[in-house]
Amino acid sequence: MPSERVNRIEESATLRISDLANKLKRAGKDVISFSVGEPDFVTPQHIIDAAKKALDEGRTHYTPSAGIPELREAIANKFKENGISVSPNEVIVTPGAKQAIFEAVLSILGDGDEVILFDPAWVSYESCIKLAGARPAWIKTGEEKGFVPDDFLESISRKTKLIIVNTPGNPTGAVFDENTLKMIADIARDHDIFVLSDEVYEKIIYEGKHLSIASFDGMHDRTVTVNGFSKAYAMTGWRVGYASAPPEVIDAMLKIQQHSTSCATSFAQYGALEALKGPQECIAEMVNEFKTRRDLIVDGLESMGLECKKPDGAFYLFVNVARFGDGMSVAERLLNEGYVAVTPGSAFGPHSEDYIRISYATSQARISEGLDRMREVLV
Repeated sequence: MPSERVNRIEESATLRISDLANKLKRAGKDVISFSVGEPDFVTPQHIIDAAKKALDEGRTHYTPSAGIPELREAIANKFKENGISVSPNEVIVTPGAKQAIFEAVLSILGDGDEVILFDPAWVSYESCIKLAGARPAWIKTGEEKGFVPDDFLESISRKTKLIIVNTPGNPTGAVFDENTLKMIADIARDHDIFVLSDEVYEKIIYEGKHLSIASFDGMHDRTVTVNGFSKAYAMTGWRVGYASAPPEVIDAMLKIQQHSTSCATSFAQYGALEALKGPQECIAEMVNEFKTRRDLIVDGLESMGLECKKPDGAFYLFVNVARFGDGMSVAERLLNEGYVAVTPGSAFGPHSEDYIRISYATSQARISEGLDRMREVLV
């Protein structure tokens, strides 16, 4: 029997939809997936070559649990771009950014603590919080406000231990501006609350500028900044992420890693090192393509009468489908009748039942075909 701790959480909704889509594919159906947050590009060749070189050189053994020194140093230098000054000893390399988030949450939270989550939020935050014995305090943002939070001071309690920030965000693509981040930082400082800033989409931004909340006054020593290589460099399967945090949090995260995953994959770390130190033109090329896809899919949805905020970053649309039903029923119809996989909004928070998330991390041709099928089912 599963433990009480595991029974607190549900399986990932995004992966569940993916599994259902794959089942239909195995049955011979041509399913167009708008459900998984994974760039469809191949990892840039110079990164692949660096990992191959590491394999050829026999770099296939355990590394230091916190990561190879040269990668930690490169990450510390990268954080300078964000206005964050850290030493390599304040950096941990993890098997994916999700692992960094999991370790940070377990390091900071205890039974009965509360965490501010802005609805809608990435599906795994809530599960990480519950596994730590804490509970989420959901703050509705809303489409009319661009899915950006207002002052949420009244939701702070003596149990509030952590605020989770995700910008650019999944599932909305919202980018928090300086005023929004300053508001969050002020609340965190005034009430002695940690902030976990998930910045894995920082390079995929179309309008506006990415800002790291750890660079704000008084936030360096109360912020865990998480990032990774999956989205910016099309390295989802490589499973390499990283974080910077105050020393006591990094030390706690390191303990968890030592007793769970040990370290990130050795040769993948050398690929990640090349990602940071090698040519960066690949990012701009991918972002330009994502922007073209974004405009294509927004225009197609609006032609069906589905209005949605054009996202400033990431590669998702969060679409209100209330005129056709709730998000779950619409997602089921699209999958079963049109063989189009989307994720129901209820997976991202209690106030998002009328939405679906669409990932446009697929080719323009598949987007056009998917839009045609959606139109046939819904209109």
